[in-house]
Amino acid sequence: MTRKIALVTGGNKGIGFEVARQLGQAGFTVLLAARDVAKARAAATKLSQEKLDVRPVELDVTKAEQRAAVAAFIGQEFGHLDVLINNAGINLEPKRSGAEMFRETYETNVIAPNELTQVLLPLIQKSEAGRIVNQSSVIGSLTVISSDAQAAAWAGPAYASSKAALNMLTVLQATRLKDTKVKINSAHPGWVKTELGGDGAPLDVTTGAKTAVRLAQLPADGPSGKFFHLDDALPW
Repeated sequence: MTRKIALVTGGNKGIGFEVARQLGQAGFTVLLAARDVAKARAAATKLSQEKLDVRPVELDVTKAEQRAAVAAFIGQEFGHLDVLINNAGINLEPKRSGAEMFRETYETNVIAPNELTQVLLPLIQKSEAGRIVNQSSVIGSLTVISSDAQAAAWAGPAYASSKAALNMLTVLQATRLKDTKVKINSAHPGWVKTELGGDGAPLDVTTGAKTAVRLAQLPADGPSGKFFHLDDALPW
């Protein structure tokens, strides 16, 4: 049986690394992408030692030429792409502020996943069951922020609004793909012990990766254009 192909951005550490591991364990050939190709190689080597088919890919998601190069590589090597996990993301608050910080946040968290999805979509549409997962956050939920004072106090304007914008892209893209086999959803991993989440987070990376991995393997009658944490639907 032909192995399914998955691309995981920001896959060299944290949740992305664990998503790559779990997809590899599920039988995927995983393209583990990172800005620093040396870090991608080191991460892929570690997972390969677990007998998983994981291959390193250099990809700074904010660079158009690298997005195009990855699409060309996947097309030539595999002819299609089954799963895209838009995992790469940044949170520059509260260490930085101002317009430039805002622009950098949106470049990585919103513009890059939108552009990468568009350049890879022709390959995803060649899959028998193309799946796109946007790694979002409950902090991007307008419902949560408007009803939970603690969440609103914690949320930085750039990060929270970038995840809300990413959620909007999920809905728009799902609407445009509704007559195809491609499904796209947003995932909230939870508050996870990572470099971004900190040591005080209640969840480990194994749990944090599960939502994206589940959405990557949805059946034909599964949802599209929705927002999930594990099996629970979240409000926009």
